[in-house]
Amino acid sequence: MNVRPATEADEAAIRALWEEFEAEVPEPEGFEPDTWEVDWAALRENMRSGIVVVAEEDGEPIGFAEAAAEAPRRWHLETIHVRPASRRRGVGSALLRECVRTAGERGAEYLSLQSLASNAVGLRVWEQLGFAPVELLLVSPLETLERRLAPVPTGDSRASIHVQSDDRVSLDRALAQFVPRLENAEVRPTANGWMRIADPALDPDGMLQARLAAELSERLGAVVLALALERGAVVRFRLYERGRMVDEYLSVPTFYGELPKADELALAANPTIVARLTGADRDEVRRIARNAASPGELPPASDLYDRLARMMGLEP
Repeated sequence: MNVRPATEADEAAIRALWEEFEAEVPEPEGFEPDTWEVDWAALRENMRSGIVVVAEEDGEPIGFAEAAAEAPRRWHLETIHVRPASRRRGVGSALLRECVRTAGERGAEYLSLQSLASNAVGLRVWEQLGFAPVELLLVSPLETLERRLAPVPTGDSRASIHVQSDDRVSLDRALAQFVPRLENAEVRPTANGWMRIADPALDPDGMLQARLAAELSERLGAVVLALALERGAVVRFRLYERGRMVDEYLSVPTFYGELPKADELALAANPTIVARLTGADRDEVRRIARNAASPGELPPASDLYDRLARMMGLEP
């Protein structure tokens, strides 16, 4: 293998290597790749003021690298590429050594480079050689930014708890012992064997509602459903059996911020569980309890709140 300085006579050979590199490491979405004409002009300039080297084997080009001064004490490695069939044989190291030697001879103390965050293998190699990250280029689609920067709706919230029991005495005792004390709990029997609990303290406080629902389910050994309209924009329900939450639904899973995909999927209603515990029709659960990326993709939240309650035989 021979590593030598490139000249303008190597244009065809370097272009073939450059096209290989561009195909193997395409620009991320949102970035426009340079044309060969633009990059060739930069390569010609680097031949004069920086360094461009070609690695050959039996007269055939198998890799190239280019670097140039970017600051008084720092050179930047613009490109380094070795053909796949010639890798793991020290070709890249030989090309990089020439760049380092030339940069040092011309007064540089540092060499920098850029690497895609998705290139995990390449990043490990650079770190092993002594490169360390000093800045991050962060990119976001405008659509994502617009969605996340949109003002958070501040509409009214309202909540209710539904207990599948006719034991009013035990329910009243449990409510009386619950801490913190509720403000003005309204309890009344409704159709289909449910008792409905409403209290002003529950409307704005989803965690308080969830705590009370879980405690009632555990103390009474009953199925309990906590249903809420939140900020006038989304609907949530939590379904408990013997004190354990067995299903949770949020109409817009990412309404309060991005979630890991698994957590987002977990906020979809489970038609089988909902049907078993409430008597709702599974097909109706699938049709009504849908998820969306934004409130505008669903019926108005107040309508959805009522439809979900009626679907499960509850009084909203």
